[in-house]
Amino acid sequence: MLSMRLTAMWQMVIMTAVLLASFAGACRASSGAMAAREGGTLGVRVEEVEYEHAGVKLKGYLAMPEGPGPFAGVLVIHEWWGHNAYAQRRARDLASLGYAAFALDMYGQGVLATTPAAAQAQATPFYEDRALMRARAQAGLNVLAGRSEVDKTRLAAIGYCMGGTVALEMARAGVGGEALRGVVAFHAGLKFPDAPAQGGVPAKVLVCHGAADPMVPDADVLDFTKAMTTAKADWQVVSYSGAVHAFTNPDADRAGIPGVGYDAKADARSWGHMRQHLAETIGPPASAKK
Repeated sequence: MLSMRLTAMWQMVIMTAVLLASFAGACRASSGAMAAREGGTLGVRVEEVEYEHAGVKLKGYLAMPEGPGPFAGVLVIHEWWGHNAYAQRRARDLASLGYAAFALDMYGQGVLATTPAAAQAQATPFYEDRALMRARAQAGLNVLAGRSEVDKTRLAAIGYCMGGTVALEMARAGVGGEALRGVVAFHAGLKFPDAPAQGGVPAKVLVCHGAADPMVPDADVLDFTKAMTTAKADWQVVSYSGAVHAFTNPDADRAGIPGVGYDAKADARSWGHMRQHLAETIGPPASAKK
């Protein structure tokens, strides 16, 4: 148990450095790097949405395709340093394809980590209390499903780094029930405190993993796949050769940490694999139906 906690703390320290270093860049357009991902063509309308969970005031970001809907919905879960412009951009990308996307808020409106200590203080309660992690994610999913433009029977969740772990935790615990049909985790940690129940993972799971990621060793991947198989889950793990940790983040190299960096090829491929997974689980986006 001590070893697991030390490993998790080490991962969190590295992830904080990477994400804090990329904060300024994530807030810029980063048009060249983002062009590597396939984009959509639909117009997008956005709005901030205030909501609450367990007495904590939260503020998420809704990106909706133009048109009447109903649209399949995708929950976007931010990295562990808070709801930011990067998560919002991912939501807009999804909306331009034809999915309703809601970038949730795990920490509270206006809470963004500016130091490693602050990031760790915000993230640790969720890692230590998985019930809280799941409940906060469920609150965001409820906002998405509650919109009249959203088909609440066709929902999915995607997440990056900590957000990927949250998305996998949702799938492992059956959050959202049969309505949460698909989950996609990008360069997420794959260590969990327990195994999912057999038959308890209704969502189809896709893990987009950097094959050269030193923070997620092969043993973790193997343990995860064994647990998913025992639970009789429908899962996929796609490993991208040469890709290291944070491979989808265009500013990952700014931190100058070995084993962490952006990989345009893996970014584009994983985005394509996500699109395929969403089409399979919640249906083709509105843009594909025109």
